[in-house]
Amino acid sequence: MTPTDLLADHFRVDKPHQAALKRLRISTVEDLLYHLPARYEDISDIQSVAGLALGQEAVVYGQLSCLKTRKAWKSKRPIAEGYIEDGSAKIKVMWFNQPYLAKMYSDGMYVKVAGKVTGKEGSPYIANPELEKLDSLPVDRHDSIFKGTGVEADDTLYPVYRESKGVTSKWLYHTVLKCFDKGVLERLHDPIPAAILERYNLPELATALVWIHSPKKAEHAESARKRFAFEEVFYIQVQSAQNRAAANAASTYSFKTEPTHIKSFTNRFPFALTGSQEKSICDILKDFAGSHAMSRLLEGDVGSGKTAVAATTAFAVATSRPPEGSGKAGGSLTDVDFGNLQVAYMAPTEILAKQHFESFIEYFHHLPINIGLITGSGCMKFPSKSDPTKPTKISKAQLLKWVKNGEIPILIGTHALIYKSVEFKHLAYVIIDEQHRFGTNQRKQLAKKDARMPHLLSMTATPIPRTLALTIYGDLDITLLDEMPAGRKPVKTEVIGPGQETAMYEHVRSELAAGRQAYVICPRIDEPDPAKQTALNLKSVKAEAEHLSKTEFKDYKIGILHGKMTPAEKDTAMNDFNEHKFDVLVATSVVEVGVNVPNATNIIIEGAERFGLSQLHQLRGRVIRGAHQPYCFAVTESKSEKTKERLGALSTAKNGFELAEHDLQFRGSGELYGGKQSGLSDLGMEAIRNLKLVEAARTEAQELVATYDTPDQFTQAHPLIAHKVAHLGEELHLE
Repeated sequence: MTPTDLLADHFRVDKPHQAALKRLRISTVEDLLYHLPARYEDISDIQSVAGLALGQEAVVYGQLSCLKTRKAWKSKRPIAEGYIEDGSAKIKVMWFNQPYLAKMYSDGMYVKVAGKVTGKEGSPYIANPELEKLDSLPVDRHDSIFKGTGVEADDTLYPVYRESKGVTSKWLYHTVLKCFDKGVLERLHDPIPAAILERYNLPELATALVWIHSPKKAEHAESARKRFAFEEVFYIQVQSAQNRAAANAASTYSFKTEPTHIKSFTNRFPFALTGSQEKSICDILKDFAGSHAMSRLLEGDVGSGKTAVAATTAFAVATSRPPEGSGKAGGSLTDVDFGNLQVAYMAPTEILAKQHFESFIEYFHHLPINIGLITGSGCMKFPSKSDPTKPTKISKAQLLKWVKNGEIPILIGTHALIYKSVEFKHLAYVIIDEQHRFGTNQRKQLAKKDARMPHLLSMTATPIPRTLALTIYGDLDITLLDEMPAGRKPVKTEVIGPGQETAMYEHVRSELAAGRQAYVICPRIDEPDPAKQTALNLKSVKAEAEHLSKTEFKDYKIGILHGKMTPAEKDTAMNDFNEHKFDVLVATSVVEVGVNVPNATNIIIEGAERFGLSQLHQLRGRVIRGAHQPYCFAVTESKSEKTKERLGALSTAKNGFELAEHDLQFRGSGELYGGKQSGLSDLGMEAIRNLKLVEAARTEAQELVATYDTPDQFTQAHPLIAHKVAHLGEELHLE
């Protein structure tokens, strides 16, 4: 058996099984070996039901049976009850005031139950135990699967793998051990140079695979996880180092802009730039004058003024000449004609693209600079020939013609910007808003719109922990916007627990009565199916809007906004809310990014425990745009102390960057920002909490790449690393 062999060549794998494995991205033996355990069960605590005694704290693995609900005889309290049986015996389990558990679980399900045995002799039961659903049961530590595998009988760590319907954790474990028995470890070649492994005391590949899949002790599993975490981050850093080297080797547009020229633009702003904004603009202008194409991430807290930085630097580009053209770079406004450099500004949604278009009109309305907008639903241009103070709708063909001949130096849009039909004359500057919402290929496609490498500015209002920024954006220089504009009031945030909503609604009604507006954020769009266990207890947009219209906000107009609406419907909803045609907008987290309604000063976030801290920070950023005091209410049904502590950080953290670090520590394992990290495994996400590991991988990758003059030389010397890098997840970005 070799690592590149198909599993189907060695094991009985029917078509449904193959489909299940494909969902787990497993087809070869190597894929299986790199499908690492998600966690370990300590099977030393497994107890048999037959051996339980009254008063004992029990941990039992088994199957549920006879699940039902009933009411207590005297108190009439609802009770969910059933039995758990493990082959030795069965014992009753009961949950008081939690009848929904009988719908969440069903007979035959594998579960882990932990609680105290109570009752009386002859009729024991476990009351209100903790309950965890399992896809399969761990084997007993004396089970025969350990025989002949080199695992001692007293080992207590049992690996649990991510599964797919049709492929259980147990099957994966058995199959890995069989691969070991077939000698695959002897045919493995370690991609990581031995010198690097030795420097950081990391096990070589074959040893690490045995330790992680079949650990004899916890220290072995931890050492192996550290090795694979380093390996994953190392490949990403190699890719980043190669990307930066390629950018440095490419020709670009190099031009200088006089400070007085920039001042002529920023002096018209109705506000003073913060020191942080001025430094960011200065950094970008220095990059424009350099010999290499800029690759910079502008990371700004919510409301820190990224758009002003984008507009100012776009002005510098749109009023500059290409090196081969006539006229001075960074010349006066009279130099503006069809030969100037161009800017492409890409936003992740139509709502945000139109908002940026409107913002740029405010910044540029006094200048003879044309601005275009292209989205999936249409095109616009500013200024209109008939009314120079307003934009006008134009055909896509006309817009593309003007962009191609240089008549439109600034083009704002969505993914439509990367279409092949969009051609520029001199694309010198690409701005990508909310960098984490675009994949690598989308960014590269936009950068290929010109023979020269354009300067790239990626912007995000999602605060990113330093280790994550170094990992995901290792090929970018990072600039922080960490000052808020003068006079902007911080959001007063309050965590609302079960039964504490009355005062919250009274406050919001008083704000509405004063002419303000409010958001209500729900985790779902539609009312959930109560038969589905994961759907319970989550408020939905449609149901909550109907409920609030009849109860708490019955005297006010309510609108809705969610991701299933068409772009036109979303635009109508946002425009109506912005024009105060209704008072309360009930929405999903679709409003998380960039939506700007200054009169909205209150936000209620239902099911707050289901969002990451950084996503909650984004959501509450929707209410800091106006002159009035903003309020955020994070509503949770959870009574967990951990949840209270995590949500409490919203009130105490000084800014979004501090919150991001909190989020990384609290949630970790790929759950930041309310969703799984795309492109990083759970192990990789654990790794980024270790700054020393990330910096070590970064240093080693940069030194290794710098050793070779060309990518071909690197590939010849390190073909296994080159192969791994080439097959990295395309979407290495934040969801």
